Amino acid sequence: MQIKSWMVIGGVTLLVALGANFITPGDRKWFNRLQRPRWLTFEAAIPIIWTTVFICGAWSAYIVWENNPGSTTTWLLMGLYLLLEIVTVAYTPVMFRTRRLRVGTILGGTGFVIAVILAIAVLPISGWATLLLVPYLLWSPIGTYTTKVMERLNPQDA
Repeated sequence: MQIKSWMVIGGVTLLVALGANFITPGDRKWFNRLQRPRWLTFEAAIPIIWTTVFICGAWSAYIVWENNPGSTTTWLLMGLYLLLEIVTVAYTPVMFRTRRLRVGTILGGTGFVIAVILAIAVLPISGWATLLLVPYLLWSPIGTYTTKVMERLNPQDA
């Protein structure tokens, strides 16, 4: 049986995503006590939203890989996809461990910048691959803005 590119991309995506689970009960308790904006009524949907965003990102990477497998440019783009996922996944455990909302805001903003660069870079390769990055480009600023508002509501944890 030959290992397919979608298996590798999906596997790497899943392994990196599991990195978000490196939080302790104390970390969770810290975050749960923080004040949230009144308009944050969709918090229960956030895991579903991020799962969708990650699936779209992996699908985008698959399209780019299949367009020109193994080329230097493709490998560089795969590195950029991986960097984007690592920065995105780092948001929760790093912010929780440091107990600093500003760290989350910085990571969120960094992820958005990387996603913009990636979307521009893959546009000449595939419009579909770029379109699949749109959920990230739409959702990431919402998450980053929410964290920024939480900084203002919780100055002791900014």
